[in-house]
Amino acid sequence: MSTMLSNLDLLRRVPLFSLLTVTQAEVISGAVTKQRYKRGEVLVEQGQKSNALAILLTGRARVVSADSRGREVILATLGPGDYIGEMSIIDNEPHSATVRAEVQTDVLLLGRADFARCLAENASMSLVVMRGLVKRLRHADRKIESLALLDVYGRVAHALLEFAVQDAQGQWVIREKISRQDLAKMVGASREMVSRVMKDLEERAFIQTLPNGVTLLKERLNSLN
Repeated sequence: MSTMLSNLDLLRRVPLFSLLTVTQAEVISGAVTKQRYKRGEVLVEQGQKSNALAILLTGRARVVSADSRGREVILATLGPGDYIGEMSIIDNEPHSATVRAEVQTDVLLLGRADFARCLAENASMSLVVMRGLVKRLRHADRKIESLALLDVYGRVAHALLEFAVQDAQGQWVIREKISRQDLAKMVGASREMVSRVMKDLEERAFIQTLPNGVTLLKERLNSLN
């Protein structure tokens, strides 16, 4: 019973499941399982099927796509409340990307049949999933547009702006350090090229690294995007 209650409590904290009725939430709480992934462990693997929806409770995960030579492109970074696997469940096709834990990450797992029942019995939840899919499609469209139409400066600027948040003064900042290697995988360029671009952007005052390690983005960076 304590496991049921803890699962029910966890479900209520997940935006996707907040629309379930009390009865639906109680039923689903008995169907979900908790799993912990260590840093570097794979949650879902490109080309494979897992037949479960995974909802992040804590931690952070990276969505990557790789070619036959092992070259990777970072498609997205996921955090608490985000979920993965719904596309594979809906169309019964293998996962289109690999999702790997960046830090210790706890997830709830919900099997295909139970997830399908949730969607069938709750139109509001189905709408939320649809909106999530549309959001990912729009993000993919922007990434394709960036890769096709922008030079490396523009792609780096685009990636930096996506990571930025506004601070109390209304300035756009990036609080977490992004490695040059990761940035290169996001924009489809070599690490050396990205390092040169970042150095040039700093020298030309498009960005500024503050003493506390935070990266401050100047408004003129938008002109490159």
